[in-house]
Amino acid sequence: MIELPGSTLFGPANLPYGVFSVPGDRRRRIGVAIGDHVLDVAPLADASSGGGADLAPLLASPVLNPLLAAGRRTWTELRARLTDWIHGPAEVLRPHLLAVGEVELHLPVDVGDYVDFYASEHHATNVGRIFRPGSEPLTPNWKHLPIGYHGRSGTIVVSGTDIVRPQGQRRGDAGPEFGPSTRLDIEAEVGFVLGAATRMGESVAVADVAEHVFGVFLLNDWSARDIQAWESTPLGPFLGKSFATSVSPWVVPLDALDAARVAPPPRDPPLLSYLRDVDDRGLDLELEVALNGHVVSRPPFAGMYWTAAQQLAHLTVNGASVRPGDVFASGTVSGPEKEQRGSLLELSWGGTEPIALPDGDTRTFLEDGDEITITGTAPGTAGSRIGLGEVRGRVLPSRS
Repeated sequence: MIELPGSTLFGPANLPYGVFSVPGDRRRRIGVAIGDHVLDVAPLADASSGGGADLAPLLASPVLNPLLAAGRRTWTELRARLTDWIHGPAEVLRPHLLAVGEVELHLPVDVGDYVDFYASEHHATNVGRIFRPGSEPLTPNWKHLPIGYHGRSGTIVVSGTDIVRPQGQRRGDAGPEFGPSTRLDIEAEVGFVLGAATRMGESVAVADVAEHVFGVFLLNDWSARDIQAWESTPLGPFLGKSFATSVSPWVVPLDALDAARVAPPPRDPPLLSYLRDVDDRGLDLELEVALNGHVVSRPPFAGMYWTAAQQLAHLTVNGASVRPGDVFASGTVSGPEKEQRGSLLELSWGGTEPIALPDGDTRTFLEDGDEITITGTAPGTAGSRIGLGEVRGRVLPSRS
């Protein structure tokens, strides 16, 4: 077995998948993160004397979609093969290892459809109190179904992509105004990557989530709050959300998160039968949000009211089909404490409580040049921790 840094979050218990290229070669190929290296898996599968040639065609693609389409049995088999290779002779692996700093990481999936949910009770309550003070913060339906909206898959970008400040209509004193957003925000979320497809008219049961969800990555749902506030009556998010969504380059397999499974919060009132829990499908993930290198929040995912299994069940209960590469996101992850809020809207309480930075500056919403980095970890086997990587983006001025 190759030697790994003792502090690595990308050990054999993790083995996340991504897509990379090397300088001088624009060809994209699938890799697996191990320590501070990327394992070029297709040629390893071809060359492996222990089998794997049958999996090589799935690994030779420039995106993960063919592997996603192969289904749960193939995912499990490949993970077992990868584990054998990682623990095998180091001289077999070394020809296929590249330093992570020497490769370029790309969007790992060709995203078909994208749905974003609203699953944190703490976030939904905070938003309700900010915009509807003195009223009930949660809408009457919130604890009965996972609320979501259909996003724009074409503007999902990989970590490190700069984000141009959006422009649009905003509410003014005498009617609508037009210009760059002045309340640009982020939302720290977890995205779920779908694999095995369904047909129109079929639905996915809560108990069958692992047959369809391949893995998870971190997600930043960039939000122009002023544009969103003006356009969201009577319908939901549109231009305030569709300009960009950033995701981390590594997809952590669902199988790597067995040690992170926890019971979700108690549900009251009782749920309709198609949404009832059948086992512990919450995930004990710990996120961290940094603004210009300064940590401003540590949102805990374990307290999310709606699980991924319930979100997928609700997404498909009307017969809507899913395809390999489809993505759905958790919605903003926020905890009960101020330092656990997953958006600047909450951290600055609608812009009324500026966030202090170490250099003496303050923020309510993002300014041009600001960089947001979201990282995450989860419990691994034998008391270890595994990493979800990072999703990073810097704000560029509007092109108006």
